[in-house]
Amino acid sequence: MLIQMVSVGNRMPAWVSAGFEEYARRLPNECGLKLREIVPGQRTRNADVARIVEDEGTRMLQAIPFDHHVVALDLGGKEWDTAQFSGVLSRWLQDGRDVSLLIGGPEGLSSSCRQRAKESWRLSALTFPHPMVRVIVAEQLYRAWSLLHNHPYHRP
Repeated sequence: MLIQMVSVGNRMPAWVSAGFEEYARRLPNECGLKLREIVPGQRTRNADVARIVEDEGTRMLQAIPFDHHVVALDLGGKEWDTAQFSGVLSRWLQDGRDVSLLIGGPEGLSSSCRQRAKESWRLSALTFPHPMVRVIVAEQLYRAWSLLHNHPYHRP
C-alpha cells in the first residue's frame, strides 16, 4: 500500500522536510509514504479566498488516482487516539487500496475535496501550524505501524 499525502503548500522550512522524510524513510514498502505538494494560490489583500480554495481543491483532486481511498484532514473529522488510529491503518492495509490524505491550505479544504473523501480525520482540537501537520501525520503513521508490528518505538 502507498499512502500519498496531498498537501497545499511548497517551499517548506528545512525542518519540515527533514521531519517528514525521517518518518517516511522509517516506514516499510508495505506502507510507503510519499508527499505530493500542491502550489498554493496567490493570497493577496483583495484575493477571492473562496475561489483560491476551490482552485487548490481542483488541483488536489487531479493528483488523486481514481482508485485511492481518500481521507480528508479536517476539523469536522473523527479524532482517533493512537490505538484507534493503529486500527484504522490496519483496515487501510487490509483493504489493499492506496490511500490519499488531503491536507488543505490555511483556509482548509474545498467542499469538493470533502465530498470526494470517504473518511475525515481530525488530528486534534488544537491548532497546529500548517507545515507541522505534515510531520505530525508522518510520525503518527509510523507510530501506528509500529504498534501494529510490536515495534518498540511506541510505548504507551
